[in-house]
Amino acid sequence: MNESSPIRTDTARAYQPGEAPAREVRTRRFRPIRWLVILALLAGAGAIGHRWYEARTDKGAEPTAAHKGGGRGGRHGGGDMPQAVGIAAVTTGDMPVVLQGLGTVTPLATVTVKSQISGYLMAVTFREGQAVKAGDELALIDSRPYEALLAQYQGQLARDQALLQNSKLDLQRYQTLNRQDSISKQNVDTQAALVKQNEGTVAADQALVDQQKLNIAYTHITAPVDGRVGLRQVDQGNYISAASTAIVVVTQLHPISVIFTLPEDDVARVMRQVRAGAKLAVRAYDRGDAHQIAVGTLDTVDNQIDTTTGTVKLRALFDNADEELFPNQFVNAKLTVDTVRAATLVPNSGLLQGTPGTYVYLMDGDAKVTVRPIKTGETDGTNTVVVSGLKPGDRIVTDGTDRLKDGAEVRITDGAQASGAQAAGATGAVTGAGDKPGAKPAAGPDGAADTAHPAAPEGGRRHGRRSAQ
Repeated sequence: MNESSPIRTDTARAYQPGEAPAREVRTRRFRPIRWLVILALLAGAGAIGHRWYEARTDKGAEPTAAHKGGGRGGRHGGGDMPQAVGIAAVTTGDMPVVLQGLGTVTPLATVTVKSQISGYLMAVTFREGQAVKAGDELALIDSRPYEALLAQYQGQLARDQALLQNSKLDLQRYQTLNRQDSISKQNVDTQAALVKQNEGTVAADQALVDQQKLNIAYTHITAPVDGRVGLRQVDQGNYISAASTAIVVVTQLHPISVIFTLPEDDVARVMRQVRAGAKLAVRAYDRGDAHQIAVGTLDTVDNQIDTTTGTVKLRALFDNADEELFPNQFVNAKLTVDTVRAATLVPNSGLLQGTPGTYVYLMDGDAKVTVRPIKTGETDGTNTVVVSGLKPGDRIVTDGTDRLKDGAEVRITDGAQASGAQAAGATGAVTGAGDKPGAKPAAGPDGAADTAHPAAPEGGRRHGRRSAQ
């Protein structure tokens, strides 16, 4: 063999004819099917053991489950118990007709105080947030330049007044000489014209003097209205330009107004009351419509409807003695336009909507309910006026109506009956703070859900296992 061959001659063996070649050594491979079969067998054994264990524990739990489920009517027990419900009586009372709209607190006067003359701001005499009266001094501008001009114009006025007086004396002399035919008529007329000229000069000088006195008065900047001052917008020592530099904003707070909107469909009802001279009450509630802030009266209605929104603006006035209303505050305004007297009232929690329209479940005796379609009217968020279908004294279901049907048997819970009696006591009072339409009363201690939903078998088995353990 060639010495450069990579095959080593000392270990190589020549191939003999007729000798079978050596088999290649095979590596062990991973067989997933075998492991899946093993896992399936283990899972089956575990399931059989679990079923056997449940069968043993269910035997011990059957007496306990039968004892607890016998009185409630489970799936495999006796008949279902009547649905637990809460009721309320139909009452009679007054129902206010309330129109609600979104509004903004708007002051009757908001004045940005500016100087009417130019000059250096010498002093700021107000305190930020201070309540001021009309005429109170707010700031002082340097008056010395205007006092100097006043003295100059007063000097001109005195000189021209002396010239006028001299011209008048000359006119008297000319008139005397003219009567004596000593001078011509032309000299008299010329002197009379000079007197008129001097009178005009004196009047102009007097106007200049009055103007400078007014400018000196303008150096004392005063509050134009009663109200509350805000933050100052310029500091002492700055140069103030006439009618351009704002000093402070004064906002009137007593009284204050609320501008709110109502749909155009309600305009006719409001205008009828306004033309009749009625004083309509307006109540302002906070942003969450939960707290009543103030009570006022309707002042005026705008003269046109906004075509983009289909609403009309109204202004209500409030005394705001406690300053609960703040300028630009968002409020919910509720306008009482009328009151329905001696109306039949039902709680909103008992009203339902369905195929027959608006209906209620009316108590037929003490253990059965019937479906009664009704017609409703005004509502205040808690109670609703019933136009037809019910009479005072009828009892309707207000809680537990989700599983009822016409002719269903019911049982009245003590807690629900007490809450129903409390709901019946509200007979159309003016809407209070936090009233929400369709609010459901709290369920009684024996809640309907506890009776209507029997315990599931799986839950019973779990309970039995816990008891056995």
